[in-house]
Amino acid sequence: MISYSDLRRGMMLDIDGEPHQVIEWQHQKMQQRAPVLTIKLRHLRSGKVIERNMPGNQKLALASMVEKEAQYMYSDGSAYFFMDTESYDQFPLPEEQIRYALSYLKGGEKVRILYYKNAPFTLELPNFVDLKIVDTSPVFKGDTAQGGNKPATLETGLSIKVPMHLNAGDLVRVDTRSGQYVEKVS
Repeated sequence: MISYSDLRRGMMLDIDGEPHQVIEWQHQKMQQRAPVLTIKLRHLRSGKVIERNMPGNQKLALASMVEKEAQYMYSDGSAYFFMDTESYDQFPLPEEQIRYALSYLKGGEKVRILYYKNAPFTLELPNFVDLKIVDTSPVFKGDTAQGGNKPATLETGLSIKVPMHLNAGDLVRVDTRSGQYVEKVS
C-alpha cells in the first residue's frame, strides 16, 4: 500500500481488482475540506483511459506485475502471438488488450510482457521505436522554406507528421507515448 506522495507516472495500481497504469495524478487540498486525489489511469485489460477521484488520504494498492521479455511472432487476426525468450513457450494476447500498441509493433521485435496473477496480461512498449517510412509526398524545391511538416505512413500503418526533407525509405524514431516524430535515424 502506498500513499499519494509515493505515486509516480507509469506505476501499476490494483483498483477494483483490475490492474491500471497511472498516466497523471493531482492531489488537491482545499480549505475546510478533505483532500482529493484525482488520478488519470489506463485500464490495462481494455486500454481505456479513465479518471477517478478518491479521498486524498486513501492508501493505494500496487498491482503485482511481473515483467518478462518476449518476441512478437505473428497475428492470426484476433490474437497476437509472442514467444518467451527464456522458455521459448508461445502464448497469445487478445487484440483488445494490446490495441494501443499495435501501431508500433513489428514482426520479430522484442517487447516486455507484463504478467498479472501468473498469466500474460499486456505488453509494455519501449519509449521510442524506429520505423521505416513507406509512403509520403515528394519534396519539391522551396517546400522547406518554412520548415513545415507533411503526413507520412510508416511500415506498421501508423500515420504521423514528419519534416519536409524526409522521403519514403527513411528510418525515423517515434515516441510511443505521444505518437510523434522524434528524429531521423541514420
